[in-house]
Amino acid sequence: MATRTDTRAPAPQASDSHDLIRVHGARVNNLKDVSVEIPKRRLTVFTGVSGSGKSSLVFSTIAAESQRMINETYSAFVQGFMPTLARPEVDVLEGLTTAIIVDQQRLGADPRSTVGTVTDANAMLRILFSRLGEPHIGPPGAYAFNVPSVRASGAITVERGNKKTVKATFDRTGGMCPRCEGRGTVSDIDLTQLYDDSKSLSEGAFTIPGWKSDSQWNVQVYAQSGFVDPDKPIRRYTRKELQDFLYGEPVKVKVNGVNLTYEGLIPKIQKSFLSKDKEAMQPHIRAFVERAVTFTTCPECEGTRLSEGARSSKIDRISIADACAMQISDLAAWVRGLDEPSVAPLLTALGGTLDSFVEIGLGYLSLDRPSGTLSGGEAQRVKMIRHLGSSLTDVTYVFDEPTIGLHPHDIQRMNGLLLRLRDKGNTVLVVEHKPETIVIADHIVDLGPGAGTAGGTVCFEGTVEGLRAGDTVTGRHFDDRAAVKKTVREPTGVLEIRGAHTHNLRDVDVDVPLGVLTVVTGVAGSGKSSLVHGSIPPGENVVSVDQGAIRGSRRSNPATYTGLLDPIRKAFAKANDVKPALFSANSEGACPGCNGAGVVYSDLAMMAGVASTCDECEGKRFQPAVLEYRFAGRDISEVLAMSVTEAEEFFGTGEGRVPAAHRVLGRLSDVGLGYLSLGQPLTTLSGGERQRLKLATHMAEKGGVYVLDEPTAGLHLADVQQLLGLLDRIVDSGTSVVVVEHHQAVMAHADWIIDLGPGAGHDGGRIVFEGTPADLVAGRATLTGEHLAAYVGA
Repeated sequence: MATRTDTRAPAPQASDSHDLIRVHGARVNNLKDVSVEIPKRRLTVFTGVSGSGKSSLVFSTIAAESQRMINETYSAFVQGFMPTLARPEVDVLEGLTTAIIVDQQRLGADPRSTVGTVTDANAMLRILFSRLGEPHIGPPGAYAFNVPSVRASGAITVERGNKKTVKATFDRTGGMCPRCEGRGTVSDIDLTQLYDDSKSLSEGAFTIPGWKSDSQWNVQVYAQSGFVDPDKPIRRYTRKELQDFLYGEPVKVKVNGVNLTYEGLIPKIQKSFLSKDKEAMQPHIRAFVERAVTFTTCPECEGTRLSEGARSSKIDRISIADACAMQISDLAAWVRGLDEPSVAPLLTALGGTLDSFVEIGLGYLSLDRPSGTLSGGEAQRVKMIRHLGSSLTDVTYVFDEPTIGLHPHDIQRMNGLLLRLRDKGNTVLVVEHKPETIVIADHIVDLGPGAGTAGGTVCFEGTVEGLRAGDTVTGRHFDDRAAVKKTVREPTGVLEIRGAHTHNLRDVDVDVPLGVLTVVTGVAGSGKSSLVHGSIPPGENVVSVDQGAIRGSRRSNPATYTGLLDPIRKAFAKANDVKPALFSANSEGACPGCNGAGVVYSDLAMMAGVASTCDECEGKRFQPAVLEYRFAGRDISEVLAMSVTEAEEFFGTGEGRVPAAHRVLGRLSDVGLGYLSLGQPLTTLSGGERQRLKLATHMAEKGGVYVLDEPTAGLHLADVQQLLGLLDRIVDSGTSVVVVEHHQAVMAHADWIIDLGPGAGHDGGRIVFEGTPADLVAGRATLTGEHLAAYVGA
């Protein structure tokens, strides 16, 4: 090995000077010509109130431009198959590196998507069983619940030289259960909810919403099809009539001189109701679907999704279905116990993936867990798994609130992972509100000072000490600590839960007090959501606000989502004596140039599409004739441009008074969304804003018990105080509130705490404490008690 004799420091290389990511003049969403310099190979945390522009700077500017430039390195042909990304509105972006985004977008809710399929652990397990499983049933596809078995035979013509027809057979063994088609559940339609079989069609037998009138086309198709007797009660149909009525194949029939398609009732219901997203249905339609359709575990595969052959092939008496149902920490131990030199590299790779689950705090999951049931925090950590063992360096990792859904005990582990990624030579950018994570930052960028139009500027750049000393909203609230309540409310009754055994719960008996603020806590995976969402009796007047994503396109906005636009449209229609539909940008009043979108999208194939403001309506979304109509001196586009605070004043008094609209606006103000404009597209809202918008919508529902799932998700320290005030007002109005929460400020503010644990998965599922926050702090008998005591300084 050569020895080095020259001990002088090497001359600085020009390439070593590129140690900053420079952003100049960023104007995405609410950013106001933001310019920042972010150090590379450091951990930078972006802070600021919800809606201040953090995600706009980190995700929509830095990460988006990095991804766009990577996509441009591919050929035009390949780019044609990739999502097209527009260049963000920014003057200069220098020093970018490859960005890997780990956001909180929920994983696909497809029934066939599981934790195993998302992380490729299933793919490795399938190869393992195809090599070692006894009896051997086929290649890896034979163990896949997404692959059906296929058999075919027939004549094929091979056009090569002399044409000749040859007989061919094709056979592929798949692992999909033929009964449930790999879903694990089968749906049954309750016929008694579709019709009253004691009546005939002409007597109005149908009980389906919208099908009760004889003049309905749906009813007429069946009554005049000729397949059934419209005057005979359904219970007296012959077997042939009932078969045609329920399962008939689509055929053309003539009804009152009009050509229509006749189809059996069951496939008709499946297409018109069951193919749609239940969350997007109108309330009365959703209630009908929940009544009429029952989902039960598939009797053939017992919910494993796999065919009998796949379940029969085993390694050490364990089938692939058994392996996927194991807790991942147990599965990792089982894989380590297999000693097979022929598949040693595969066992090493699979063991490494499963160990990553345990290391990141997800060892309590199982590979067959549907990915749609993971919380936002769990989904984000599942995405992290593939990056933990990566050998890449000089990469920019971008995280969106990685501590969401984490108990204070788990946050320390997450901090360690972030620091490990940084120490490998990567740039780590984190959008975060929790002081426990902000405090480990090398560099902090604080945006604000407010939210929406009041934000979008950089208020502070520097170290944690500088932030503490600085006069910004984050700096002032950084060391805020809520004190434990000295006096707590007395319960007015109890909600009994007996023998709860959903997921990992172990026959839990607990009394949830009513008339008070109850907080359910415990480490991630201890069984909190299983207890609250899976065990509280549905008939108890319960209003549940979970973390499910808001569904809405760029045409949706706070006014349409909350139902606020309905009373506003009616008020405009009444004042001008015209139809309400004129004041909808999705209906008759829409500008014909842009179809009510306000912008015209130009598709440029593999190049990034261009969105330009519509020339006809100048972005106002309505026809010029509609904007002539006024209500209290404003046209409909001016009303949609108002903020919630402005609109609340406008619709609250004087000639613009609309009580129904004012009530909705009051709820939006209560949850801290006064700065949002009524017409702002839902796609531009941050995660915290969407959560609070959903809370405001559910506050309209009359319920005796509110169940909230981590309402502090995406909330700044300053906003948490406002949320606590809102929870107090709800409880004081006579409503019981049950909150699943990790934030210590909410725990300290509670009247009653139910703590689950002591660990996660099969190490949890038990009640480890019930009582007041003061008792929890005094006892310090649980992990939650220790962290809460440290938080309040006890």
